[in-house]
Amino acid sequence: MGTRSILIAVLGVAVAGGSAFGAREYINQSKATAETDPAAALVSVIVAGRDISFGQPIQPQALQVIAWPRAALPPGAITDLDQLVAKPGMPPRRATRAMAQGELVLASKVSNFGDKVTIVQSLRENTRAMAIKVAAETAVGGFVTPGDAVDIVLTQGGGAELRAVTILQNIRILGVDQDANEQTDQPGIAQTVTVEVTPEESQKLALAQKAGTLSLSLRSIDNIADKPLDSIRLTDLMRDKSPVPEAITKTTIRVRRGSTVEDVEVQ
Repeated sequence: MGTRSILIAVLGVAVAGGSAFGAREYINQSKATAETDPAAALVSVIVAGRDISFGQPIQPQALQVIAWPRAALPPGAITDLDQLVAKPGMPPRRATRAMAQGELVLASKVSNFGDKVTIVQSLRENTRAMAIKVAAETAVGGFVTPGDAVDIVLTQGGGAELRAVTILQNIRILGVDQDANEQTDQPGIAQTVTVEVTPEESQKLALAQKAGTLSLSLRSIDNIADKPLDSIRLTDLMRDKSPVPEAITKTTIRVRRGSTVEDVEVQ
């Protein structure tokens, strides 16, 4: 029984190694084809052959080589497979950004060989990750997922002095609880969300968490320009009349001009 288990394990390793070798050879052949393209203005580049999620090891099976216009080659584009795929026995590079199938693999989207990938790699320049407490009623019913953009609203006070104010706008969600995968499309009830803010915004957020209740307002995918919003108090909502325009009452009179008669409306 022990010998059989060892043989199965060896066979599994051999199949995995053969798959990786075959994928590498296929990519190298594709690269050679791209490089010998008669159009001299083309260069071979590496793209994602399938969706690659945040933190996933970069493996040859998930890559593809295509021809790309040399003049349109963006900075950081990877053209050498050996710069991207680990050799046998080496730790892999990992995706620091989620990449869709067909997307160019850039140096800024992958870690160094063996580097640990955490939410830190997804932070943009001069930003911070900060967690805030939420519940179903303050986090859009659980429909907020990593990668979404939200406004953050502070509610504080009580009674007639109850008020709400939007303190931050267009804030990116980095993670929901322990999930930082932007490919996640399944909503869930979270206890915390991690947001990307500037140092100044982190100070505002820290004070706001102590001052009252924070609610998230999910933004549309259209990045509409923001404008300053005034705070609103409960007394602003408690009107004597409903905020519906009053119906305009019109009166009709009959006017006779000589032998002509016509109805005229007056307000």
